[in-house]
Amino acid sequence: MAIKEGNKAPDFKLKNTEKQEIRLSDYSGKKNVLLLFFPLAFTGVCTKELCSTRDNLKSYENLDAEVLAVSVDSPFTLGEFKKANNLNFNLLSDFNKTASQSYGAYYEDFLGFKGVSKRSAFVIDKSGDVKYAEVLEDAGQLPDFSAIKETLNTLN
Repeated sequence: MAIKEGNKAPDFKLKNTEKQEIRLSDYSGKKNVLLLFFPLAFTGVCTKELCSTRDNLKSYENLDAEVLAVSVDSPFTLGEFKKANNLNFNLLSDFNKTASQSYGAYYEDFLGFKGVSKRSAFVIDKSGDVKYAEVLEDAGQLPDFSAIKETLNTLN
């Protein structure tokens, strides 16, 4: 079931590229969160999306938002992807697919691969409420970053 605007954001505990556990609840009361799910590291559209996020990170920080990007890749693969693209925000491994499933951002089958994150974007406020939700069926599309920034702007 997809998470919608107005829902409480499901908490998760995932490892980042430094193998540290990151929880969504770590940001509760402190920061808004832009939570991005992406299918697979080192693919064209995912690289474009995350490099664009990297290049616009200051604008998200100015809107008091922490960016977290999640895929089913291992933390080791994500670490290489982060290094190769000089990404300046946390990449989180949902290797066990629990977060992707709890957000409804999950392909049962993606090009023959079982259990891959759908490209999705969620804005979660400091109270843990979902203020923006976009789950894309077409992995070739990108989230509406203008609408994401507009939503973040209303939270400050």
